[in-house]
Amino acid sequence: MVAQKLDGLATAKTIKAELAKQVSKLRENGRAPGLGTLLVGSDPGSVSYVAGKHRDCAEVGIESIRIDLPESASRADILRVVQELNDSKQVTGYIVQLPLPVGIDANEVLEAIDPAKDADGLHPVNLGKLVMHTGGEIQSPLPCTPNGIVELLRRHGVELKGKEVAVIGRGLTVGRPLGLLLSTKGIDATPTLLHSSSKSIPDHIRAADVVVAALGKPHFVKPDWIKPGAAVLDVGITRVDGKLVGDVDPEVAAVAGWLSPNPGGVGPMTRAMLLHNVVKMAGR
Repeated sequence: MVAQKLDGLATAKTIKAELAKQVSKLRENGRAPGLGTLLVGSDPGSVSYVAGKHRDCAEVGIESIRIDLPESASRADILRVVQELNDSKQVTGYIVQLPLPVGIDANEVLEAIDPAKDADGLHPVNLGKLVMHTGGEIQSPLPCTPNGIVELLRRHGVELKGKEVAVIGRGLTVGRPLGLLLSTKGIDATPTLLHSSSKSIPDHIRAADVVVAALGKPHFVKPDWIKPGAAVLDVGITRVDGKLVGDVDPEVAAVAGWLSPNPGGVGPMTRAMLLHNVVKMAGR
């Protein structure tokens, strides 16, 4: 068996083509979507990531508003810009790029974002709405990486209803919100959230129909942990000797039924779901 590829690059390209048509219609109705970004400092990874978001915007016709502040920016400077983005009629959704400089309370800044403009879907109000969701379409913005994972599986015909899903890692951007999303009515999966204090991690993974590795530990998931034919999504990434390495051992491809590459799997889907949130906000 050789795993079929969960191709995030190709899927994200399709989604962006769909979004471009929606953006064109919104523009005709005077509701042009606009993505704002706030970058504080010059962290190379953050600079690259923000630049990629603005390239994506240009590709689908979304207006992009970029605000950069120096590393020395004060708490007051940052909160002032957040309020400006909250008030801007051009901005239908925006993100504050993390990490913020040492000494700045990231939670305070994130909580100052207008929940209706929370393009990342990680504001406490929006996470709370996800917790409270009982059925029908979720109206609040969804966390981008978890939503990208679900959409990547859906578009490849991988069934989630009633399936056992092992999620490795309990971070705010992937593990915790993914567990919430998977268990909502309409998706109806059974997630198990695994972390550094979990016992018998390999046994939990062996029982899973879908495995999502998001812990940032190179090649953590081994081939003999995988149920034959399972879908495996490699989300966490680490730089080793100058190369980017995922959480999943490459030999897993000989056992899994589906495997997302890293890079080129979930990452492009995260960016596509960010655009999706911004367009959805403009539509409302």
